[in-house]
Amino acid sequence: MAFENPSREQIKELLEQAGAIAVVGLSDKPDRTSYMVAHAMQERGYRIIPVNPTVTGTILGETCYASLIEVPEPISIVNVFRRSDQVVPIAEEAVRIGAKVFWLQQGIVNEEAAGICEENGITVIMDRCIKVEDAVTRPNRF
Repeated sequence: MAFENPSREQIKELLEQAGAIAVVGLSDKPDRTSYMVAHAMQERGYRIIPVNPTVTGTILGETCYASLIEVPEPISIVNVFRRSDQVVPIAEEAVRIGAKVFWLQQGIVNEEAAGICEENGITVIMDRCIKVEDAVTRPNRF
């Protein structure tokens, strides 16, 4: 059976229920898409947790962690900015930490990672921008 993203209504519900959003691959460079998207989500009131093994310190005023396993609080959504061929280990970590949603940003698709998450009860969204989906499904957030 071919993969299908949740409906826009389901995505809206997932975003309404979102706790902390771990952004895997979040860059500390303001000109990078991951930074711009995470900053916009933070501005809209979401709790962003940076995950990037090459950055020490903070990004967007939040402590950066090397992996999902190191994050000391529950993660609702794992939002991934990594190449498609690099997401399977991230999916496995998402399962280990009990994430609710595994979200691959626009242009990122990995059926194996999706299968790992779905088999463990995690909702999967692929090839969609979380910032765009938030703006479309929740235009009047504030």
